[in-house]
This record gives sequence, C-alpha cells and structure tokens, in this order.
Amino acid sequence: MTPSDPEGARPAIYVDADACPVKQEIYKAAGKYGLVVHVVANAFMNTPLDERIRLVVVGKDPDAADDWIAAHAETNDIVVTADIPLADRCVKKGARVLDMRGDEFTPDSIGGAVATRELMAHLREMGAVTGGPPPVAKKDRSKFSSKLHEVIQAVLRGN
Repeated sequence: MTPSDPEGARPAIYVDADACPVKQEIYKAAGKYGLVVHVVANAFMNTPLDERIRLVVVGKDPDAADDWIAAHAETNDIVVTADIPLADRCVKKGARVLDMRGDEFTPDSIGGAVATRELMAHLREMGAVTGGPPPVAKKDRSKFSSKLHEVIQAVLRGN
C-alpha cells in the first residue's frame, strides 16, 4: 500500500521538484492515468489545484527531499529526479526512475551512472570540468513525456 492509493493498486509518481523542468508534463500524464503525484520540495511552490497532486514541503536540509522520496517510493512507483544517489536508492527499492530528459535508470545502468557522477565530481574538484549539463530542450521534454507514458503503461500492465 503506497501513500498514493489506499488500495495499493496504482503506482504513485514522486517528483524531486526543486529543479525539475518537466513538472507540467508529469501533471498531464498523471491526469491521463489517474495517478497521484507527490511534488517534493524544500520550499513552497505553486502546483495545480488537483486532489491528486500533493505538495510535500520537507524543509531546507539539502537531502530532505531525497530522503523523503526514498522513504516513500516503493516497487513500481515512478520517481523523477536528476539526482544520481537518489536514483540509486529508488532503483534498489524497485521503483522506476526517470531523469528530466527521459532516460531511465535501471538496475543494469545505475552502477555506470553512479561511477560517472563520481568521476565528474572528481574532475570538477580538480578544475578540469566546469559547469553542468545543458538546459532541458524541447526535444528533451518530448522524449521525457514519451518515456513517462511508456513507463506508466508498463507499470499499469504489471511489466
């Protein structure tokens, strides 16, 4: 039984929301399939007035949103995050995890993502790499939306 559905039959979507550029795409998909969305953030943010969209304000601790999501996401729930350590925690719990560009973290891919993150952090510390990823483009939004619908359908079918 998830906090999304008292019967435990439908997945929930958990959004690491503070820096998420695809919230509108998530709200639209969740509405189509009748899923609850937990928008987890460190501060208040505007969300649509919809009983299925639930804002969870966790406080200022930088890991508070990650910890809340990791504690609540369960097998077959869907987590949207760009945070690799959070993705790792949720994949290990059986959740389906997407980044903001529509790439899915899986048990087969998460190890490589963690290693790449550690390498990039090391290179940034050395000054060899500066900056972050480019902004999410229109094609990224489209890819994300398609992948989100695909994952929702797979979870609802039991795959």
